[in-house]
Amino acid sequence: DGMNVLFIIVDDLRPVLGCYGDKLVKSPNIDQLASQSMVFSNAYAQQAICAPSRVSFLTGRRPDTTRLYDFYSYWRVHAGNYSTMPQYFKENGYVTLSVGKVFHPGVSSNYSDDYPYSWSIPPFHPSAEKYENDKTCRGKDGKLYANLVCPVNVTEMPGGTLPDIQSTEEAIRLLNIMKTNRQKFFLAVGYHKPHIPLRYPQEFLKLYPLENVTLAPDPWVPKKLPPVAYNPWTDIRQRDDVEALNVSFPYGPLPDDFQRQIRQSYFAAVSYLDVQIGLLLNALDNVGLSNNTIVVFTADHGWSLGEHGEWAKYSNFDVATRVPLMFYVPGMTTSPVSQGARVFPFLDPFSHIGGSAPQGQSKTVVELVSLFPTLAELAGLQVPPACPETSFGVELCTEGTSIVHYFNVSEGRVEEGKEGCGNTDRCFNKEPVALSQYPRPADTPQWNSDKPKLKEIRIMGYSLRTIDYRYTLWVQFDPNNFTADFEHVHAGELYMMENDPNQDYNIYNNTSHGWFFKKILG
Repeated sequence: DGMNVLFIIVDDLRPVLGCYGDKLVKSPNIDQLASQSMVFSNAYAQQAICAPSRVSFLTGRRPDTTRLYDFYSYWRVHAGNYSTMPQYFKENGYVTLSVGKVFHPGVSSNYSDDYPYSWSIPPFHPSAEKYENDKTCRGKDGKLYANLVCPVNVTEMPGGTLPDIQSTEEAIRLLNIMKTNRQKFFLAVGYHKPHIPLRYPQEFLKLYPLENVTLAPDPWVPKKLPPVAYNPWTDIRQRDDVEALNVSFPYGPLPDDFQRQIRQSYFAAVSYLDVQIGLLLNALDNVGLSNNTIVVFTADHGWSLGEHGEWAKYSNFDVATRVPLMFYVPGMTTSPVSQGARVFPFLDPFSHIGGSAPQGQSKTVVELVSLFPTLAELAGLQVPPACPETSFGVELCTEGTSIVHYFNVSEGRVEEGKEGCGNTDRCFNKEPVALSQYPRPADTPQWNSDKPKLKEIRIMGYSLRTIDYRYTLWVQFDPNNFTADFEHVHAGELYMMENDPNQDYNIYNNTSHGWFFKKILG
């Protein structure tokens, strides 16, 4: 009577994974999941920052409808009483459970992770979470610091553990309970790493000798990048180790050797995350539920690792907006799985050699706002209706569209991404597109450019991504009535993917873009 859902959401994870073609990063457990899944290689978040992105994909509405661009409002009060994806599953007879960081904690989820609307029992938060920003990183002088780069000895940590280790343990405990009580469940597990600080068990550094770690392919600020588009990575500047470098604001750059250390620690944190995913999926095998549980794996947004001279998220570039996205659906992305079959044996990244190709892969451009209708359809629930043009008063509708029709790919074939769209896709000339956006307080980088509060927003960057290009308009925005004025364009960006895959050469000023302008208004 319907499948369970295991929904895995990772903080700040860009697709640096073996299954996405990364040759350096060791992610055998996520790659193994991909080998049984439909993998989307062009999936994008709606805003490259935690709370707005999560509220967007958990409600199936875009940030202009949730009216959340910062961390400081609760959509049910501030925008509309929108149903969430877990709430919809709960109302359809599922036990809904939240472990770790699923909703962004705080005001934006009513200080309760939207309990009791979204969850059957109060959400679990690991007790070690409260030490995340404390001075737990041992410097070369033996003293403790609150660093960005923070490999640690776990036994020396408060409680002898780390938040993601605790979240895995709790999720496994809940799986064991669900096995015995035989109710359908929707279990969301939110992992913190590789969110900063890059605090992870130090042994994972061994996987990435510094001499193997390169700089970003384009570590300079592009000549034609409009200043409004640049994010000055204020959050990492506040960490003790970065602050000590006394880097100039806003463009830096960071010293090359430190850039490589950040990249090394990000990759190490991804391998630490991979171990947690491996333990969690192995537990799904152990409780005999791999044959009737859909597994979704994604992230809330990406993270720049020095590309364009930028770090962190807070921009409209692919490095900040693109996320991994894969769906394991037994009997659909795999042949039928027998009860008790071992689908996900644990793989040790320190000894496992060799990758595994995705079961199916689509290059079609898709959006996280489509998660809600997609999961509803996969689980056999009625797909929520498409939202009308203005939907503040509509409790249940979605501004995304189910992407299940992209799953029908013959084995091993990569879908090319131009197959056209369902009738409700955000789509032009039958071409799928993804829309992301980012607010700014001013035309030039300020201390609050990365995270402007609602009242400080003066400009909104709307960014359209298709398989062929990324087109971004930075337009006048009034936070008092949430309106964007497309007649008042502050700056524009246009990158053609075929000859500029890294988005370094902005050709907006030497292109006539009436055609693109019509599309973004569409």
